[in-house]
Amino acid sequence: MKIYDVSKLISEDMVVYKNREEKRIKRTIVSSYETGDYYESRLDTDLHCGTHIDAPLHMVKNGNTIDKYNVSKFIGKCKVFDLTNVDEFITKKDIESLDIQKDDRVIFKTKNSYDTVYNPKFVYIEEDAAEYLAEKQIQSLGIDAMSIERDKKHHPTHKIILGANIGVIEDMMLKDVNEGEYFLSALPLKIKDSDASPIRAVLIEDFSL
Repeated sequence: MKIYDVSKLISEDMVVYKNREEKRIKRTIVSSYETGDYYESRLDTDLHCGTHIDAPLHMVKNGNTIDKYNVSKFIGKCKVFDLTNVDEFITKKDIESLDIQKDDRVIFKTKNSYDTVYNPKFVYIEEDAAEYLAEKQIQSLGIDAMSIERDKKHHPTHKIILGANIGVIEDMMLKDVNEGEYFLSALPLKIKDSDASPIRAVLIEDFSL
């Protein structure tokens, strides 16, 4: 059995969406061993920073919140598909020949996993691919992009996927993961009325249950 940690490292200097300052992590030391006999800190973070799960509320008015998700979407067998040959966006044509079935947990590995700085041309998912995945009725969709779409007015891909009650995992680190079947564990925090949650995502190879 081999475990792959596919989560981004959370830090104050991590790469954030569009390099926006308001997205950056801020960590405050509340108490240190220099001032007392224990160490404690606070973290101020955008919930969509680093590896995270989007709740429908993020893009769907009156959509469900992260605490209402059925966590089975994010734990169990999954399929990783290598799409590193895709240059800019994933279309239906790129995925319709893949073995994607109803209730699958699907993860797309792209060239994004090899970026070390913010890439404004990151690979994303086009609407026709989103509609195809919604028609397939998959449980969840993971990708190594900071967002499943970019620079789209009214965020159609998000609305298609989240509107179909498909769980969305964004900003995974899949550089060392090969195409194949794995056991996924990517549970969100149980945050009341939240639009997203950071996660610690892992893929387990050669699992047996």
